[in-house]
Amino acid sequence: MKKLLGVVLMALFSMSASADLAQQLAASGRSDADKARDEARRPAEVLDFLGIGPGMTVMDLLASGGWYTEVLSVAVGPEGTVYAQNPPMLLGFNDNAYDKAITARLADNRLPNVIRVDRDEGDTGLEPGSLDAALTALNLHDRHNFGSDEDVAILLAAVRDLLKPGGVLGVIDHYGDPDKDNTQLHRLNVATALPIIEAAGFEMESSDLLRNPDDDHSIMVFDPAIRGKTDRLLYKLTKPAE
Repeated sequence: MKKLLGVVLMALFSMSASADLAQQLAASGRSDADKARDEARRPAEVLDFLGIGPGMTVMDLLASGGWYTEVLSVAVGPEGTVYAQNPPMLLGFNDNAYDKAITARLADNRLPNVIRVDRDEGDTGLEPGSLDAALTALNLHDRHNFGSDEDVAILLAAVRDLLKPGGVLGVIDHYGDPDKDNTQLHRLNVATALPIIEAAGFEMESSDLLRNPDDDHSIMVFDPAIRGKTDRLLYKLTKPAE
């Protein structure tokens, strides 16, 4: 009975924390365009699942224009720190689009707890074991599709090294089926990527928070018919305690 009561209380606390963060995200100085994406992306619930909260030191891995950087900034609060990491190659993509976007987002020190890290993930300059958590959203498919299995393994190992024991890496990506051209569709072939993730030395949990059964994985993710509404995986990868 006590165990059941404990489970119920934990669930109620989690729901309360998620609701509190959702309210903070709605009330913050985020743009209307950013807030409009919350319904599909469910950031408060995602961060609750990953255990990311006030006071933590976290990294937005391959942050691009920084949508999740700002969400994390709100979540960790003034006592926390967010590293917005982008490789120089990504910042220069498409006429420096991501560089321009994240520069505008951070202009005039509007997110004072965010630190830009314009360096490759294997050379961030951060101390090993310095992060409570990291998150990468809609990026792993590119490393898998345009790189190699080894490239994915190297990325995961680099982040694992930066995490404290018990630290968490959250992975979000578009589901892809093994019988489809996922490079063209910009999706992650889960059948081939999952063994690499499982071999990376993390304890792994998954969530159905971002699943969409109406997406049959056959449409390119930028197609207006599915953009922002793709079927997405959500993994919580925990570095084992040492």
